[in-house]
Amino acid sequence: MKRKSSSSSVDRRSFLKGSLLAGSAAVGAGLLTSGTLARAQASTQQTGSLNSGDIAILRFLAAAELIEADLWTQYAELGGIGTNPPIEIDPNQTLNNYQIALSNLDSDGPQYITSNWKDEITHATFLNAYLESRGAEPVNFDEFETLPGSTATGSAGIGRLTNLMNLNVDTSWYVRYRSATNPDLGATFPQAITLKGVTAIPRTDDDFGTTDPTFNVPGNAHIQAIANVAGFHFGYIEQGGSSLYASLIQKATDLEVVKLMFGIGGDEVAHFLEWVDFAGNAVQAPVAPFTDSVSGLTFPNFFNPLNPLIQPSLIFPVPTEFKRNLPPVSIIRPLTDKFGGAVATIKSFTEDGLFVGQSQQFLRTLRTMAVAADSAVRLAR
Repeated sequence: MKRKSSSSSVDRRSFLKGSLLAGSAAVGAGLLTSGTLARAQASTQQTGSLNSGDIAILRFLAAAELIEADLWTQYAELGGIGTNPPIEIDPNQTLNNYQIALSNLDSDGPQYITSNWKDEITHATFLNAYLESRGAEPVNFDEFETLPGSTATGSAGIGRLTNLMNLNVDTSWYVRYRSATNPDLGATFPQAITLKGVTAIPRTDDDFGTTDPTFNVPGNAHIQAIANVAGFHFGYIEQGGSSLYASLIQKATDLEVVKLMFGIGGDEVAHFLEWVDFAGNAVQAPVAPFTDSVSGLTFPNFFNPLNPLIQPSLIFPVPTEFKRNLPPVSIIRPLTDKFGGAVATIKSFTEDGLFVGQSQQFLRTLRTMAVAADSAVRLAR
């Protein structure tokens, strides 16, 4: 790809820097019960500082956004319009085969990837700045950016926080939002398509396929399969963020914290809806059906036979249960911390393979922060 440097280039790490992680490590066992945490919150005077529950929520959200910023950086480098650091777009540049494969799912796909990446960067930067403005410790994961990433052309070749090359993508979200049953009330959902031990980005230049970008050229089915995996992974990541904000906002006390969580959470929902449509284009004509002879992945046409639980054109949430004695309603789900909260999010990310190769210290830090966030209690004002 032809690239031109920009004077506005910004080092990714400058976005992600904050202060020490000591705040998360210092969360003692006594704060991991809701009763103790509630007492700690109640002791905080409303003098401009946040209570400990709101701090725990915001610190976990900052951690989640740093994780998202890291993975979306990798997607933007290889599949977005521009790379990291940001560059001015040359109108005469050519696309690599990964970008072309993503464009087969939506012609604006590379632009959407870049926009999603920039959004997550702002979320992480803002939350850390907001924590500092309210006298709380921000979150810094620089010491954990040690994972090797892709070596394909376009990758920045820096250490990563997340691993996109050995994923077990949970695609049950695709079925859940087309179902009239609710996970908060005990419903479970099958996988829409099985994606185990797969990569969502080209690992080396060999994954790009042939120099002829035509999808039907032998060898290019492999890069299309990688792009299709990415499409389902985009939706998986953003549906998690939607439920995470929706579940934790119910625990926040400070009205300004509620306001910013509502605002950022709404942006995560906007991301999710785009990727719902995007993933659906991976499993319908003209892209599907096809089989990648390299990975063995098969992507069927979800319109043939037609099944409403995986129908690609159903991109809005189907009405579902909220309470047993009330009519169905179109809502984000899950909404409870049991299924959509901080601990559930880290469990899901770990099972997804995002942290393959990460240190136990990193996982313990995340777990401590997640338990503290889920243990927050909304206080009467």
